[in-house]
Amino acid sequence: MKMKQPEPFMFKGDERAVLLLHGFTGHSADVRMLGRFLNSKGYTCYAPIYRGHGKSPEELVKATAEEWWEDVQEAYKYLKNEGYEKIAVAGLSLGGVLGLRLASSNPLKAVVTMCSPMFFDNEEQLTIGFRKFSREYKQLEKKDEITIQQELDQLLNNSKGLFEQIAQSIERVKENVDMLYTPTLVVQAKNDEMINTESATYIYENVESDKKQLKWYDNAGHAITFSKAKDELHEDIAEFFASLEW
Repeated sequence: MKMKQPEPFMFKGDERAVLLLHGFTGHSADVRMLGRFLNSKGYTCYAPIYRGHGKSPEELVKATAEEWWEDVQEAYKYLKNEGYEKIAVAGLSLGGVLGLRLASSNPLKAVVTMCSPMFFDNEEQLTIGFRKFSREYKQLEKKDEITIQQELDQLLNNSKGLFEQIAQSIERVKENVDMLYTPTLVVQAKNDEMINTESATYIYENVESDKKQLKWYDNAGHAITFSKAKDELHEDIAEFFASLEW
């Protein structure tokens, strides 16, 4: 079955640009509604898609965590080359981790992390989202349950190296987050079923910026940009951006 491949998006607004970063197993749809909302407030919004994402789980596990970091750097360079000097970043889950890493090495106006992990209590926590994504993808391909289970087992076996890379990549950011002086908004869903929610407190307490906020959302799970709290989330991010000196 041929499925339509998602694409990056660019919503042009004024000279203030927001780089929107999706999560692991996700793609630009993760942040499209947020992008549309911010664009309605005047911001230019750009969302890339990292290598292997927006495709089959087999394609995803061929990519590396370092390639995703390269893709984020390329997206930042793309905005710079397009003439945007005032750039903020907002990322969901792993996208927030990559946003923090970008902010530690580039002059950004702000960084927003949404349900972004800093800890992994066990490997199962790391594979939960991947397992769910893979199963749903194969169900859309109309495969039977036995085939799905066999392919899932194979995928999880083949992805162990990638999960180790992701864990190392997150650990690197965690160790250096206290070197960050960029204005930071930390967003966390109280009902997050994917990550250790103490991650939000860790980011908030360790970021060195004088301007930082931590906001918890009651009616939301890990995919907060699709949740019942999304409208509140959109308003809060816009309010945070509006409080900055662009």
